[in-house]
Amino acid sequence: MPQSASAPRAPIHRGAAATGGVTGPGSGAPGAGELLQLLRDGRPQTRAELARLTGLARSTVNIRVDALLASGLLAPSGRAASTGGRPPTRFVFNPQARVVVGADLGATHANVALTDLTGQPLSEVAERVDISAGPITVLDWVVATIRQLLDEADKDVKDLVGIGIGLPGPVEHSSGRPMRPPIMPGWDGYDVPGHVRHHWDVPVHVDNDVNLMALGEHVMAHPEVDHLLFVKVATGIGAGIISGRRLLRGAVGAAGDLGHVAVPHASDVLCTCGNTGCLEAVASGHAIIKHLTAAGVPAMTNSDVVALVCNGNTPATQAVHQAGRTIGEILATCVSLLNPELVVIGGSLAQAGESLIAGVREVVYGRSLPLATAHLQIVPATTGIQVGVIGAATMAIQHALAADRVDEVITSASSPPITAGE
Repeated sequence: MPQSASAPRAPIHRGAAATGGVTGPGSGAPGAGELLQLLRDGRPQTRAELARLTGLARSTVNIRVDALLASGLLAPSGRAASTGGRPPTRFVFNPQARVVVGADLGATHANVALTDLTGQPLSEVAERVDISAGPITVLDWVVATIRQLLDEADKDVKDLVGIGIGLPGPVEHSSGRPMRPPIMPGWDGYDVPGHVRHHWDVPVHVDNDVNLMALGEHVMAHPEVDHLLFVKVATGIGAGIISGRRLLRGAVGAAGDLGHVAVPHASDVLCTCGNTGCLEAVASGHAIIKHLTAAGVPAMTNSDVVALVCNGNTPATQAVHQAGRTIGEILATCVSLLNPELVVIGGSLAQAGESLIAGVREVVYGRSLPLATAHLQIVPATTGIQVGVIGAATMAIQHALAADRVDEVITSASSPPITAGE
């Protein structure tokens, strides 16, 4: 989309807190950031239409629109029908104004994408990366990959306004530090944002990979849904909770840790977390592989299990179906507690067709009250391997385009520079 040439665009990631001025924080009137939220749906609006929507004076809207045009976040988009005189110009959100990075780090894989401000990938890299190699090795690879993606997309560092990173373990969201992650030796308490910010002075946000998968699935496949529960079933088991269209992380970021909820009939099964009877210990991909191996069915990876089920192997099909029923026992409680309208089953084992999801449905629909399940749908994920990077990019975008953040940027850009002696 074309950008306004009326003024140099302001970088989004720099500047002190907003204090008023052209954006209006503290004045009680919507600032430029609030105005931008009305335009993020991609529908062009004229200045007059924005004045009617906000109740602001036309002169105030003009100031807000001009500030957004100067930042590049808004661009002209043709003209509306004339009601007498010159047809008014329409303006539209410009998602190409800046870029963000989304990085999805798994136990043995890493996907990194450079996206626009709607989360649309511009370039991406997917490689096998061992998370157990430690934070320095893995994050240095992420940094090098980001540089590669910026070069490939012909983007400057000043275009980068945020980085989102998903990790396969518990994360304290406020600090971005992993907290005792079972499969990530050497990562406990590591300053992941600090490591990346050493290379770029941009906001770096870190979260559990399942939370970001929930975000990605929501924005890509089910944007109309207000209440969604995303369940990842792979080497581990976890959940991401969308309520009122917002991701719920809980007090410190531990919400949705289904994998370590106790299953009543498995009290003697040891889990990697050190406890016994965890859902992950009896119904994850690792648990299914262990069960099949003991039964003489060769399987070393989740992909092996999926292939066995798809080829009609009876023991594998039964094992995956039983895993679904066991997961359903825990999800039935979640459905009663959270009352989602949609449960999405993702992760590598969700590729085993109906075997897993049928088991989940049997128990959830059988145990939850009719009021909670009357309109509940339990469906497989549809977004594929990109879901994690899209979720990570979405997390970065939500911060970069928050109304107060946009106001801060525009106020900083419009303030005169401080000279010596002032």
